[in-house]
Amino acid sequence: MFGDLFEQDEEGLGDSGAGVHTGGGKEHEPQPPRGPIRLSGIRNQGGTCYLNALLQTLLFTPEFREQLFSLERSELEAEGDAGVRVIPLELQRLFARLLLLDEQTASTTALTDSFGWTNHEETSQHDVQELNRILFSALESSLVGTSGSSLIQELYHGTLVNQITCKECKNVSERQEDFLDLTVCVRGVSGLEEALWSMFVEEEVFEGNNLYRCSRCERLVCASKAAKLRKLPPFLTVSLLRFSFDFEKCERYKETSTYSFPLSINLLPYCEQSSLSDSEFSYELFSVIIHKGGCYGGHYHVYIKDIDQLGHWEAPEEDVKEKEKVQVKPQSLNEFDVTLEAEDPMAALIAVIAQEPSGSVMLDQLGQKLMGRIGSSWNKKFRKQYGPISKFLQSRSDVFLLVSNGSRVTLNPKYTLTHSHTNGQEMAEEQQGMGPDMGLEVEVGIEPDSELGAVSDIGNGAEPESGYHWFDLNDSTVTPIKEQDIKKQFKGKESAYMLFYRKCTLQRPPDAKGNPAYKVPPHLLEMIQEENARLQQKRLEFEASSNSVELRLHLAPFYRVQNGALQPVSTNTSPTSMTFDRRKPVGDLRLTVYQMQDQWEGDMALTIAKHLPAGLHLYNTLADDQQSLYSAGISNGCDLFVWNGREVNGVQVQVGAEWEPVLLTVMRPQDAGCEPVDGSGLQRSSHGFPRALTLDHVREALGPQEALVCQEEKRAGPDGGGASGWRVCSTEAMRKTLRELTLRDGDTLLLLPPTHTCDSVFSVNGDLVTVMTPSDCRWLKVQFQLQSGMEEEEECLMRKIPASGDTMLEEVKLRALEELQLQEQFAGVPCCLRQMDRMGKLLPPVREDLSVRDAGVRLMTSLYLCPGPSLKTTQIFLYCRVSTEASSVPELELIVEETLSVKECLMEVIRAAGMEGACWHLRRMDWCEEVGEPLRDENMSLLEVGVSNGDTMVLTEGQLPPKGFLKLGVSWCEDSGSECAPVDGVCVSADPEQNHTADRSHTTGWAGVKCGFVEISEEASLQDLKCQVMTLPALMDVCVPTPEFLRVWLLEEQRATRILRGNTQTLRKLKVVCGSELCVQKLQCEENLGLKDVLLRVRMGVPGEREYYPSMEFVWDAGRDPSAKGLYSSLSSLYGILPDNLLVAKYLPDKHTWMPIHNWTQQVSKRKKKKKVDSVQGAPYYLRDGDIIGVKNLLVDSNKEFSTLQDEQAQQKLREQNESHKKGGRGEVSQETCTEGKTRATKRRKPEVALSINVGVFR
Repeated sequence: MFGDLFEQDEEGLGDSGAGVHTGGGKEHEPQPPRGPIRLSGIRNQGGTCYLNALLQTLLFTPEFREQLFSLERSELEAEGDAGVRVIPLELQRLFARLLLLDEQTASTTALTDSFGWTNHEETSQHDVQELNRILFSALESSLVGTSGSSLIQELYHGTLVNQITCKECKNVSERQEDFLDLTVCVRGVSGLEEALWSMFVEEEVFEGNNLYRCSRCERLVCASKAAKLRKLPPFLTVSLLRFSFDFEKCERYKETSTYSFPLSINLLPYCEQSSLSDSEFSYELFSVIIHKGGCYGGHYHVYIKDIDQLGHWEAPEEDVKEKEKVQVKPQSLNEFDVTLEAEDPMAALIAVIAQEPSGSVMLDQLGQKLMGRIGSSWNKKFRKQYGPISKFLQSRSDVFLLVSNGSRVTLNPKYTLTHSHTNGQEMAEEQQGMGPDMGLEVEVGIEPDSELGAVSDIGNGAEPESGYHWFDLNDSTVTPIKEQDIKKQFKGKESAYMLFYRKCTLQRPPDAKGNPAYKVPPHLLEMIQEENARLQQKRLEFEASSNSVELRLHLAPFYRVQNGALQPVSTNTSPTSMTFDRRKPVGDLRLTVYQMQDQWEGDMALTIAKHLPAGLHLYNTLADDQQSLYSAGISNGCDLFVWNGREVNGVQVQVGAEWEPVLLTVMRPQDAGCEPVDGSGLQRSSHGFPRALTLDHVREALGPQEALVCQEEKRAGPDGGGASGWRVCSTEAMRKTLRELTLRDGDTLLLLPPTHTCDSVFSVNGDLVTVMTPSDCRWLKVQFQLQSGMEEEEECLMRKIPASGDTMLEEVKLRALEELQLQEQFAGVPCCLRQMDRMGKLLPPVREDLSVRDAGVRLMTSLYLCPGPSLKTTQIFLYCRVSTEASSVPELELIVEETLSVKECLMEVIRAAGMEGACWHLRRMDWCEEVGEPLRDENMSLLEVGVSNGDTMVLTEGQLPPKGFLKLGVSWCEDSGSECAPVDGVCVSADPEQNHTADRSHTTGWAGVKCGFVEISEEASLQDLKCQVMTLPALMDVCVPTPEFLRVWLLEEQRATRILRGNTQTLRKLKVVCGSELCVQKLQCEENLGLKDVLLRVRMGVPGEREYYPSMEFVWDAGRDPSAKGLYSSLSSLYGILPDNLLVAKYLPDKHTWMPIHNWTQQVSKRKKKKKVDSVQGAPYYLRDGDIIGVKNLLVDSNKEFSTLQDEQAQQKLREQNESHKKGGRGEVSQETCTEGKTRATKRRKPEVALSINVGVFR
């Protein structure tokens, strides 16, 4: 009835978050052993939470479990015509594993394989009520002819009788019905007992215009109809109709209102008169299957009462605060908490009445006083749930009294006396059962031993004295709960869905208490013992493999202390590798190393080491021989240094993180007579120092005590020029450690002796030291190529121009023109200086109004003298290229103002490139040398859009699309060999073989050729899309007269699902989204489908044969009549055959079967004046573009079977794949893959697929 009832939607709750087992990185890790609760969960296969909940309920039904175990192995494994009775066998094994196997979760894969389920059933959500009936039916069919053939009937079968009694002759007409579960309404009732009362106690009266024809009176008479329970099963299953359909809104919804149910119930009032004792009608609740979510998706879990006490119950870890017991006296009733009153109507009314000095309130003023008390009126807050306020007061006569002829209301004296010592919170809890829609029927003032006390309701959390406890089994998770938690499942999106009761007379034997192996067959016990042994072995092997670490041993004799760290004596020194179990103590590791080093003498210390830029440093020494390596922090790949714990080759070594060395670069003035290392005039050397060392100690170790220690000053601007700045470390900084100064590896220190402070190279100004480059290094090389593109050295003019960091670049250019003698050549012609990168590309011109240092130009580098203007302060330099040109074409160079708009820049680039037209836009090349996003905001300046100096702009052909352009993948499929002409909306293909190819392309996957991608605005029309598709390079040779000769299919999962129609429709209205896949098909005639037209491939059956004539394309106007009658009428006009002589079916390619489409009209009752037309485009047919429709002419063809021999062969192949999957082999299962990055165009729900379990015939 409800298609897609449990399919997950955007707001639904999937099973993925509820215990779905995923491999992750520990694919081979065995299941962990059971926890302290001692109960096992069930792994979710993707969407099998409904199956898990039902299986746990059956497992904790001891009588069902024991009767299943009582089935002999020989009678289940006996080979018959239908094979082994695999379903009960796998169910036995699963139950045995859940009871005895030492793992936290069990797998249902073998059981679902025995059902004949594929991956589709295992990952799809279904209804647990439907599964309950199908599973019982499958078990009955599987156990035919065995000792357990009546298992289901004995435990769950009951009967009810419908009786109609004539009020004149008292004749009773009755009809008996069998049931395995009772389905009760939720809508409009407050709880289970009210629903049972309306079903089995209340009578329906036939009178007035609705009379009953009595068989004895032989005329229409007044009568009454009632139903009664005749036979009660030992286990009563109650299914709650939580899902309904709103015919006004035409949508499904879930009933989330309060629906209560008792822990124990007496069914005697709902049964026929019987001589049985009352105990035979008493039932107790032991399982509640709960559904969380909405009508389109959700998750199941189950609350279960542990009858046999197999689990270990522990109090839930919750911060439970004891509530203060406040004695409520009549004069203090107005002190109730306002928050409680806002949710509790009785508490609010009591407070209003109690605060009045007279103790009573006028009835017509009660509503106004209530609003002043809680801030909301009765009609707005409580009327919907409790009805009018006067009705509420009358229904609570034990609390309220109407006096003065009903004009005033006061408190009942009996209520005041009874509750003078009652906790206010307890009174609020009693109130929860008072309304018509509230949960429990708890009457105020009922004595514990009264008649109503026999119905046990859910209390306030005290655990039962019987010792039975409740658990929440949520797939892989098992959690102890309290009885009061069941009360939370009365209403809401997470609420009870199925209830399971057992007779109170069913008593368990003492041997079953706490004994999971009770009545488990010996062969299953042996199987569990073997599996437990294998599990234990796997865990030991896994623990050993996961705890094995590889260690690298560094031996002290092969190392020396240098630069504050350990360095190998020889370059050939390599560590010794070994593998060790990190669970073992340090003493075992030390003994192993001793045995490996026969020549070792004296003490041996093992210290954790780490490679640093300065060398090997030692950290923690493993001193406690009893400590495990894991506790000591030893991990895989750890370095251990083997030494005596004091010194290495006679040098004492400091250990610990505080002595961790940092590698510093030390610069000092070059000594006279030494060979210059570089042109800077400074000597560089690397030294390692412990971070705990102060800067004063560093100076003491490096050189003269009077030397100045300087740190390089970080400059905000670009690095360039001929001078560097250093900051002299203050006296306070000299007392700080290297760690406090945050010095890192590679940082540089300048050590300046006092004798060099007056040197021309070093300039000291306060605490700032400037190091000038020596005179022989103060130059810039300026080159000029005589001919563009010549790279030979002799073809270039080159001069060294003296310069310093403060020299202006304009002076450098003028000096270069003079020395190169180029004044006449560049007379009146602008020129500039440019740098060149490593790839030989000229960089943007440098700004000549800046100095060498400010421009970021380093001394002793080259500049190139090039024709062209230099940059000004407000200008930027751009490289430009055209996207249609080859990459070998030289880039254009352009200097523009940074305040220029994007549109103005575009016009400049078009003019510089020599292009015409306005169909161009700009894109910016990113750092990966790839064309990036277009510059959309044409009115913004280049500076505002982030265009900087030296960027590359790409001139791209095409109108700039607005925001929201689409990138669509395009495939091409051409029916080149067919000739078709439209005849009354039909295109007939002349080539039969080509027709079959087209059919297969539409059903099993599109056989198109990838052509590339198009980028187009979502506001573009379908005709624009067709035109742009034809501009793809792969389709340049395809000749298409007009866009009407193209048909565009939308692909989903490589299947053609919909034709895009309406050439003037925008892609946004056609629901084409970015990433969609399209397939374009060339037609032999023009086509312009309407919005309601459906393109079908119609195939007429060959009379007397299981074959079809060649298919033809049929355009069906579904806008006139979308029902099956309209389809039959259109096909009747096509073939000239009356609709009654036609039989139509839709082909299902996934299953290779045909679904008949029936031409019949549902009878409409007199009450329904208008009935909504059932469209074949909806459930269950879902007719779409490209579907194959088979047609039979019943005048000449008596065979009503649509399947062909090819269909049977394909079905046989599918069955073989299923059989191989059952046997554990993984056959070649074809899986449709979607293009990476693809998004679906529309959210279309799948049709509801009925749940089924395949069972052989055992007769």
